[in-house]
Amino acid sequence: MADDTILKPTLDWLIHAEQAGKLEAELSYVTGGMSWEADYNLVAPPKGNVLDLTGWVTMDNQSGKTFRDARVQLIAGDVAKVKRDGNDGFSIGAEYASSARSRADAPQVTEKSFDEYHLYSLPLATTLRDRETKQVEFVRAAGVQSASIYVYDGVKIDWNQSRGTSMQSIRGQEEYGTQSNPKVWVMQEIKNSEENHLGMPLPKGRVRFYRQDEDGRLQFTGENFIDHTPKDELLRLYTGNAFDLTGERKRTSFKQDSSNHWLDESFEIKLRNHKKEAVEIRIVEHLYRWTNWEIRDPSNTFLKTDAQIIEFRIPLDPDAEHTLTYKVRYSW
Repeated sequence: MADDTILKPTLDWLIHAEQAGKLEAELSYVTGGMSWEADYNLVAPPKGNVLDLTGWVTMDNQSGKTFRDARVQLIAGDVAKVKRDGNDGFSIGAEYASSARSRADAPQVTEKSFDEYHLYSLPLATTLRDRETKQVEFVRAAGVQSASIYVYDGVKIDWNQSRGTSMQSIRGQEEYGTQSNPKVWVMQEIKNSEENHLGMPLPKGRVRFYRQDEDGRLQFTGENFIDHTPKDELLRLYTGNAFDLTGERKRTSFKQDSSNHWLDESFEIKLRNHKKEAVEIRIVEHLYRWTNWEIRDPSNTFLKTDAQIIEFRIPLDPDAEHTLTYKVRYSW
């Protein structure tokens, strides 16, 4: 082989200067093979919903290069980046961005706004070895207030499959929306505010919930993902279905007068609480047949949450059952 044969990736600079001398230079470049993600653990006591939160960043180095004593900064946000696709073309994607560079020591993880994103600086230098996954704690909070919300969305419709179906078509299908879902969802609501011992912009990631049992052992109670969440925003996460709460939804009447452009539909919804404590269940009803509607003869008061969704909030005592009825008239 010739003396100028290159066996490893090499970068040569040719610098023109008036005189020879040493200088310091900083090289910045975009590389593949490095990624990171956030994970959060929330632990509740045996009773109540005052949580302890710990957040971790997991860094994965698959770049083929070891970075020793690196000062790591992580950018959280939907950063657009041009990526080569399988057809040797290009596409635009959104992903995390990260950088490893020399900076002064910091006593703790710091966060600040950076352009349209948020920049997190890890406190200590760390070595990122090739093919290594490393986890670093970046947020910790105690006394975080959370609220358990129970939601009954009783209509069993695959909204993804229904997407694109015209409302005229739905209006003419008498059996549409008559299947019942018996499950009551469990949701957790957390305000990301300083008053709630948080208030830091949280990168998107997986959130795992645990509760201590009476012996102090941690029991896993659900998980979900959050998107990038600014401070003072509300986190609402679905963590599973309630074991001791059930719902039943059935349609009791359907009348349509196409010549006079109206349709009446009536429903009966039953909720049962088999818990030892009282709960409130939020019944969500979708008014999907047409944009013009009027609720008639509701047995309970309701809230209009958007143009085609209403919500009933029903308190239930232990071992109690409640039956709700209403009629909706559509007109066009």
